[in-house]
Amino acid sequence: MRISRTVQEIPDTPQKNESYKAVVIEKPGIAVIKETELPEPGKDQVRIKLEGSGVCASNIPVWEGRDWFEYPVEKGNPGHEGWGVIDAVGSGVKGFKVGERVTGLTYNAYATHDIGEPENLVKLPDFLDDKPFPGEPLGCAVNIFSRSEIQKGQTVAIVGCGFLGLLLIQLAKSRGAKVIAISRREFSLDAARSAGADEIIEMDDHFKIIEKVKELTNGRFCERVVEATGKEWPLNLSIELTGERGKLIVAGFHQDGMRSVNVQMLNWRGIDMISAHERDSQKYIDGIKKAILAIQKNEMNPFPFFTHTFQPGEMEEAYRHLTERPDGFIKALYLNDR
Repeated sequence: MRISRTVQEIPDTPQKNESYKAVVIEKPGIAVIKETELPEPGKDQVRIKLEGSGVCASNIPVWEGRDWFEYPVEKGNPGHEGWGVIDAVGSGVKGFKVGERVTGLTYNAYATHDIGEPENLVKLPDFLDDKPFPGEPLGCAVNIFSRSEIQKGQTVAIVGCGFLGLLLIQLAKSRGAKVIAISRREFSLDAARSAGADEIIEMDDHFKIIEKVKELTNGRFCERVVEATGKEWPLNLSIELTGERGKLIVAGFHQDGMRSVNVQMLNWRGIDMISAHERDSQKYIDGIKKAILAIQKNEMNPFPFFTHTFQPGEMEEAYRHLTERPDGFIKALYLNDR
């Protein structure tokens, strides 16, 4: 799947009053395409002609609807995993030019164009020319891995083997750890094995999983456990799988209310519980740069996990896949028409 454009293929900078298209969530469960005047970048901004964006599970609440959201949602929002080619540059911008392919942090990426700040962008090297590159989730995975402090010889449990969990399996194996993958779907367990997991366990019975991990670790449990589901039961399961003075890394995005957790077990075993979500944009940018290096060094390969692609008019179907997760689904990409 070729989705990049060479510099020679970039059209002349669009003139004012030209239009662009964006997905708009008009109300919960309804997405439409709106066409409006193409925005011009400010003095210290660039405009990106987007090739596409990843479709993120954090979009689910705004798609399903919550009392605190206002509709219609801003054009192109909540797309934030975009990549594409710069087609206009503000007069004060240094270090970026028209025709360069970039990824980074922009926040209206379900559209043909988005505006970005140079400090929140990363240039994509030539070896990624033919590849989709939703930078934000890849940088997120690398940052979580860094916070996990996984070392050679450790036993690591990855609880939840969606896109994020699979990347973390690859990264943990690149460091020389033994990986136990735990997930609900048979397909995701097969993907975990392909990603390098040493052991796979179906996420079905709470106590059976604990006993299996106890057996695999000779009663010590795991030095590192990464929870990547965003759900309460797997979070508490993850606590039970973490050994004494181990680290539990909360990588799942918990977005549907309060959590009750087993603080007694956290205390008894002296577990360090770490939220690995960053809120510093420059941490994300640093993570994206490290993700590019990890891919170049064959420590991480996200491309087989991009299992589904959707065009702008298919966003309702993309969200259906995101929420229902049919067999074979790992990660969806929104791709603009070529």
